[in-house]
Amino acid sequence: MMPGRMNPRQMAQMMKRLGINVKEIENVEKIIIRTDTKEYIFDDAEVTIMDAQGQKTFQISGKPRIVLRKTEKEEGIPQQDIDLVAEQTGKSKADAKKALEETKGDIAEAILKLTG
Repeated sequence: MMPGRMNPRQMAQMMKRLGINVKEIENVEKIIIRTDTKEYIFDDAEVTIMDAQGQKTFQISGKPRIVLRKTEKEEGIPQQDIDLVAEQTGKSKADAKKALEETKGDIAEAILKLTG
């Protein structure tokens, strides 16, 4: 019998015999897939997990919103750099950020500027 003509009950029995378990995740609120340049945001998605012999596959059904992401240069000074300079100098994060902006993101120069 062709799988396209199989009724759902027979299909479920066959999948069970093959060790394939399929279940839907209930009450999914949001799914976000991030790449280096975009975010695919599913606000109302249906998610199904298929477990075939220990290998899990997730299927997402729905219509995503696509949002372009800013690059690190567009966002300005990375927070981890601000934290590092503030920690090394004992100055506030605001002072560390200002020093990094003045030194065009050069961490060593910013630390020297704040300690010298």
